[in-house]
Amino acid sequence: MSSVMNARTAKETWKQQFEKVSDEYFDQVYFRYQPTQGTQVGYHQYDTQLEDYSRKSIDAEVAALKDFEKRIEAIHPEDAVADFVPRSDREIVLSTIHSRLLTLETIRPWEKNADNYSSACANGAFVLMERKFAPPDDRLRSLIAREKQMPALLAAARVNLKNPPHVYTEIAIEQLPDIVSFFEHDVPTAFADAHDPALKAEFAQTNAAVIAGLKDYLNWLKTDLLAKSNGDFRIGADAFSKKLHYDEMVDLPLDKLLEIGWADMRKNQAHFIEVAKELEPDKDTRAVLEELGENHPAPDHLLDAFRATFDGLVSFIRANHIVTIPSDVRPIVEETPPFMRATTTASMDTPGPFETHATEAYFNVTLPDPSMTPAEVEGYMHGFNVGTVISTAVHEAYPGHYIQFLWLPQAPSRVRKLLGANTDVEGWAHYTEQMMLDEGYGQPGAGARDERESKFLRLGQLQDALLRNARFIVGIEMHTGKMSFDEAVAFFQKEGYQSKEGAMVETKRGTSDPTYLYYTLGKLEIMKLREDMKKKQGAAFSLEKFHDDFLKQGFPPVKIVREALMGDDSPTL
Repeated sequence: MSSVMNARTAKETWKQQFEKVSDEYFDQVYFRYQPTQGTQVGYHQYDTQLEDYSRKSIDAEVAALKDFEKRIEAIHPEDAVADFVPRSDREIVLSTIHSRLLTLETIRPWEKNADNYSSACANGAFVLMERKFAPPDDRLRSLIAREKQMPALLAAARVNLKNPPHVYTEIAIEQLPDIVSFFEHDVPTAFADAHDPALKAEFAQTNAAVIAGLKDYLNWLKTDLLAKSNGDFRIGADAFSKKLHYDEMVDLPLDKLLEIGWADMRKNQAHFIEVAKELEPDKDTRAVLEELGENHPAPDHLLDAFRATFDGLVSFIRANHIVTIPSDVRPIVEETPPFMRATTTASMDTPGPFETHATEAYFNVTLPDPSMTPAEVEGYMHGFNVGTVISTAVHEAYPGHYIQFLWLPQAPSRVRKLLGANTDVEGWAHYTEQMMLDEGYGQPGAGARDERESKFLRLGQLQDALLRNARFIVGIEMHTGKMSFDEAVAFFQKEGYQSKEGAMVETKRGTSDPTYLYYTLGKLEIMKLREDMKKKQGAAFSLEKFHDDFLKQGFPPVKIVREALMGDDSPTL
C-alpha cells in the first residue's frame, strides 16, 4: 500500500513541478519578451509593455530560454497513459523553447527583417484598439505607454539590421505608408471617445512622435538600407528541418516531404482538369480557370459576399452532424488591418483564450489596394471567385478557424490553450475546405444554385488546395536554394493555378514564412488520422465525434492529437 502511495506522490510531484515551471516560463519569458502576445491572449498586465528588440534584450531572452530548457528537461515524467496531457504538454513547451532559440540564434529575423520592427509598432497599438476590453481612457493610457517605447524599437532596427534580404526591405517599404496612415487616422479615431483631456493631449504628443519616427524609418529604408540589402532570405535545409521538427513535430526527410507534396499536387491538378472538362468539354483547363476567376463579386461587395455564406454553412453543419458548434455568435467581417495587407488576403482574428471582456472575433479580408490599376484589381479579384469565397469562408469561419476558437475553452490545460502547431491550426482549416464538399455541401440546394455552380465551387476548393500545394513545394525549394524568387512566382502561376498578383503575394510571404507547407501537411495528417480511426472503430465511427474529439485537444501538433485519439504513436503520414 505504501509503495503505491509513494508512486502516486512521485507522479503528482513531477506533474506539479512541471506545471510550476511551465507557469514560470509563460510569466517570466514567453510573455515578458512578447508582451503584445500577452495582450492578445487576454493577459492585460502586459498592456503597457512593448517588444524590446535591442541586442541586450535578445541576449537576455536567449539566456532565459536556455535556463528554462534545462529546468524542464530535468523533469522526468513517468511514461503512463494517465499522464498523457502533462507529458505531452512538456514536449510542447520544450519544442516551443527550441523553436524560439532556433529563430533568435540561427534564423535571426531581428537582424534581417525591417518589417518586424514597424509592424510590431502597429500590432502593439492595434491589439489595444481592436477590442474594448477596458474603458477607452484605460486602453489609451496603455497605448501611450507603448507609444513611448516605439522610438527605441525603431532605433534598435537601425542597429540590428545587417545586410537584410532585398525582398524583406521592399516589403517593409511597401507596408509602411499604410502603417503611417494607420497611426494618423485609425488610431486617433479608435480613441475619440476617451474623456480625460490631459490624457488626450499626451496621446497627441506620443502619437505624433510615432508618426514622425515611422516616416524617418521609411526614409532610412529607402535611402540607406535598401541599397545595402543584399542578404539571403533562405534559411537552409538544416534550419528548415529543425523548424519543422520543433514547430510541428514532423521529422520526415525533406526529399520525402517533397514526394508527398508533389503527389498531392498532381492528384489535385488531375481532379481540377476532370471537373473543368465536365464543366466546359471544349475548353482548355486554363480557359476554365480564367472563367472561374472572372466569376467574382465586385470589390465593394466582397465583404458582404463573405457575410452571406454564414447562414448556409451553419445550417449544413448542423443538419449533417459535421461538428458541434458551441455558440450562435457570428464573427465580424471587416477589412484586414493595414500592417497585414502585403502578405495576407484573408485571416481570422479571434480573442485570446483568457480574454473575459471583449470576445468579438474578426474575419479579416484584404480588399484591392487603391493604387492598383483596373487590370491589377481584376487579377487580384480572381482570387476571390465564387468558389474560393466559399472555400475561404469554410477555412476561416465555418467549420474552420472560428469553430476551433469556440472549442478552445475545452482544451485540457493552460499549455494547450496558449501553444499550438500550424499543422493543427491551419491543417484543420484547410482540411475542412475539402471535407465540407465531400460531405455534400456545394451541391444544388446546399450551397449552390445548380450543377454548374456546384462544379465551380469544387474548382474553387481545388484551386485553394493547389495554392497550398504550391506553398508546400516552394517553401522547401526556395529555402534550400533550389528555386529563385522569380521561379517561385512562376511556379505559383503554372502549378498552383494562381494569378500573377496572387503569386507575388504568396512568394513574398514564403520568403519569411519558410514552413508554410503546414496547410497541406496538416490536412494530410488529419485525413490519415480520420481514416485510421474509421478502421479502428468500424461501424461505430462518427464524423461529428471525430471532429469534436480532435478540436477538444486544443492546437497541439497532430502527432499529439493522434496519440490522444488512437492511443499509440503510429506515423502521422
